[in-house]
Amino acid sequence: MSDDRHPAFMPLILVGGLIFGFGLAYSHMARPEVVLDFLQFEDFGLVFVMFGGAAVTGVAFVLAPRLLGRAPLTGDTFERRLKSFDRNVLVGGAIFGVGWGLSGICPGAAYASLGIGNVTILWALAGMFLGAYLQGYWRTRSETSDTAVTGAD
Repeated sequence: MSDDRHPAFMPLILVGGLIFGFGLAYSHMARPEVVLDFLQFEDFGLVFVMFGGAAVTGVAFVLAPRLLGRAPLTGDTFERRLKSFDRNVLVGGAIFGVGWGLSGICPGAAYASLGIGNVTILWALAGMFLGAYLQGYWRTRSETSDTAVTGAD
């Protein structure tokens, strides 16, 4: 990724986030009770929302590299960034899934939910921030102890 981004890069990220949040609110994915009904197999409307988002993303990921060649604002080449699938991914996914199932909200939808006036979602956001902080703290401590054990810097 290049360090010299186009001046419109950050404003376009903001606009994209606002459109995404509006879409979440409009599709009712920002309402925890609707998401919980979906997770309990009582309302299948969100399947169409999720499928629509996945279809648009899939088409964009296939067509953008072929039509554009490079990212329009950064000039970076399009490339796949494969991540390792390990214990941390499984544990993180399980924690995310349990949190989503209990609260009916995920991080992106939490901000959209706050935007539509759901002030009680601040509790979920506080939990997300606390969890992210604790994960960072735990990871830093484990990396420090790994470095001390191996004697590497």
